[in-house]
Amino acid sequence: MFQRGIRGAITVENNTIEGIKNATIELLSEIIKKNNVKTENISFAIFTLTKDLTAAFPAKYARECFDFKYVPMMCYNEADIEGSITSCLRILIVINTEKKQNEIKHIYLKGAKNLRQDLK
Repeated sequence: MFQRGIRGAITVENNTIEGIKNATIELLSEIIKKNNVKTENISFAIFTLTKDLTAAFPAKYARECFDFKYVPMMCYNEADIEGSITSCLRILIVINTEKKQNEIKHIYLKGAKNLRQDLK
């Protein structure tokens, strides 16, 4: 078994609890579905938000909606780089898997689709 990281990002429509919750659920759903992730195989998850997203912690919705009760999670602010994307939620999930790195499907949705075109 290897540890592999799965990356994902999505833009959030509004800096509200509902906006962050919906974006978290949408992105995590796609990551889990496209990579066939089982909760017991997740080592940890890191969530980052751009500085303009302050209404909620995305890890809360991972616990509530995906049964991540025992998954270690942290939320951070994304580096505030001039000219970078705004209203963006990013996720890194590290899993235990037999998959090779090139078999991992990284997910970029909405306005974040252009962040890693090299991974398409």
